[in-house]
Amino acid sequence: MAEIFSGKKAVHPIGLQLYTLGNLMTTDTKSTLQKIAAIGYTEVESAGSQKGNWYGFKPKEFAAMVKDAGMTWRSAHVGGAPITIDQIMKMAKTAEDSAKIQKMAESFKKMPKQVNLKDDYQQLADEAAEGGLSYLVCSFIPVGTLDEIKTAVDVFSKAGEACKKVGVQFAYHNHTTEFDMVEGKRPFDYILGNTDKDMVKMELDLAWATKANQDPVELFKMHPGRFPLWHAKDLDKIKKEPAEVGTGIVDFKRIFDNAKKSGMKYFFVEQDGAPQPIQNVTNSYNYLKNMLA
Repeated sequence: MAEIFSGKKAVHPIGLQLYTLGNLMTTDTKSTLQKIAAIGYTEVESAGSQKGNWYGFKPKEFAAMVKDAGMTWRSAHVGGAPITIDQIMKMAKTAEDSAKIQKMAESFKKMPKQVNLKDDYQQLADEAAEGGLSYLVCSFIPVGTLDEIKTAVDVFSKAGEACKKVGVQFAYHNHTTEFDMVEGKRPFDYILGNTDKDMVKMELDLAWATKANQDPVELFKMHPGRFPLWHAKDLDKIKKEPAEVGTGIVDFKRIFDNAKKSGMKYFFVEQDGAPQPIQNVTNSYNYLKNMLA
């Protein structure tokens, strides 16, 4: 890990994907950010919420709130295209997955109409620049058919150009489905092979890649420098569901040892459905701080 860290003190910031905190980000935004900063986090990545992409604030307002807490709003997740529950259901691999998606569908009904990259890429790029963001990330886009994959390529190319014009880097965040074969193509390979490597970067979710039986280090070798962002997420050893970092099956030490190859600049702890969000992200932070020291 010498390429990222030197001596005993970690010099690389540890970030948090705020999706991990669930409703805390909409019910008590300011106090929640202060608690995260107190743990030691210095970078945050936002996610969509029931109050929209910026938790009910203007980008400048949210950026100021993060700054006041002593952190940097580095990146934001936004949707790639309008989606249906049927499209999301294609991602389900078990009955348990299907049940979770059905539950998610109920929460979608309560959310306001979300702007998305397919329809609103220029607006989102401009808002990212207004918030002073370094990265705008597509959190999810359907890739269940070849036509959907081609649409993703088109959306990402346009979003990448729009972001470049305003000084923001565009990236795409994976799940497991990008590694499934679709009409003879693997979405992950098709998307990276048909987009500009400088315009469209990747945010590699280490857990979802691992769950899809992919070796993150091998992906770095295939596409060196294309992964400036990571999600530091773990999977429990039994159900392979998101868990506190360091408690599951993801080989973080080996992956971080190869960070230079990936081009990683920032990483964000994430734990989908964290049962005790503040305690969970505290434990994950402490594990990474000790591992990387």
